[in-house]
Amino acid sequence: MSLRIYHNPRCSKSRNTLEIIQNAGIEPTIVRYLDETPSAAEILDLAHKLGGTVADLLRRGESEFKDASDLPDLDDDEALAAWVAAHPKVLERPIVVDTASGKAIMGRPPENVNQLLS
Repeated sequence: MSLRIYHNPRCSKSRNTLEIIQNAGIEPTIVRYLDETPSAAEILDLAHKLGGTVADLLRRGESEFKDASDLPDLDDDEALAAWVAAHPKVLERPIVVDTASGKAIMGRPPENVNQLLS
């Protein structure tokens, strides 16, 4: 099994999700998305794999989101994906992708990752 986790080591949910994966004997590819910002195309792909929209990937409580003066229409996935790529702090985490199947989950709660592990 080949997993990729969009990870923020400062986030307890992200750390717990990574721990569940590693305890299952899997060493995932770790994308520290604040350092290795996903492109707009990758963000669109993540939303698609999760079965939702880019707006579903937003951390709406972040001040960078709440105070944004350049925020595009939340219904415009392409424009919003480009905006998120420029403001990665607002990307919800962790996101785990099974690269073989193309399935993805949001690790909130962390136990959601078990859907990919079973």
